[in-house]
Amino acid sequence: MEIASPKNPRVKALAALKERKERERRGLFLVEGRREVARALEAGLQLEVLLLGPKARPEDPLLAGDKEVLFLSQAALERISSRENPAQVLGVFRIPKRDLSQARLPPKPLALVLLGLEKPGNLGAILRAADGAGADLVLLAEGVDLFSPQVVRNSTGALFSLPVYPVSEEEAWRFLEAKGLLLVAATPEGERLYWEEDYREGVAFLLGTEDEGLPEAWKRRAQVRVRIPMRGRADSLNVAVSAALLLYEALRQRSLQDPPQPP
Repeated sequence: MEIASPKNPRVKALAALKERKERERRGLFLVEGRREVARALEAGLQLEVLLLGPKARPEDPLLAGDKEVLFLSQAALERISSRENPAQVLGVFRIPKRDLSQARLPPKPLALVLLGLEKPGNLGAILRAADGAGADLVLLAEGVDLFSPQVVRNSTGALFSLPVYPVSEEEAWRFLEAKGLLLVAATPEGERLYWEEDYREGVAFLLGTEDEGLPEAWKRRAQVRVRIPMRGRADSLNVAVSAALLLYEALRQRSLQDPPQPP
């Protein structure tokens, strides 16, 4: 089916998926970019509609199979896209159901708990780092919508295969308590530098909002509080950078024989 007008009712309905309330109401979300659409399909997500712009390749392998395809004009594509320069391939996918009670962790898991994050770009970057470092679980407690277009874009599709669960703070706490993981709070008031702790056993890093940091209740729950040294004028790092440092330090330690030495 071809659609030229950006005022077409179908285009309006698809563009509305850029809003969180509409995604939650319909149980659908947008994936923009050929690579991201392919990764969503590889991860087994349910594709509802494939959207192709005027510059998309007609022989694209994504067109194989029995699926609904809409061919859009550039104007219609721009209305649906959340990018300044729209990708020529988009997909409308069913939001997957993720039940934390079904999560299965390996021995000595590496987990990340994100509390109240507000910026989708940061969340996307964190998920990409978690995927790269081999995290076994990410809990997203409150905050930004996991399936916003910005999260999908900044994660480069990592969220599709990564075990990430949107949960309430209470659900996150009950799960962590039951699993008995070492809770490590990242906070400027941390007693030790982040590389001085041993992360080779089961561990969950706790990170808070970009502006306020980790809630006090979670700082108290943590068995360990670590800080990232700051030598310049800035008093904190971007939360995505902090998450990457912690995750990759855990990966480094787990690839070595010897634990970090105490100061």
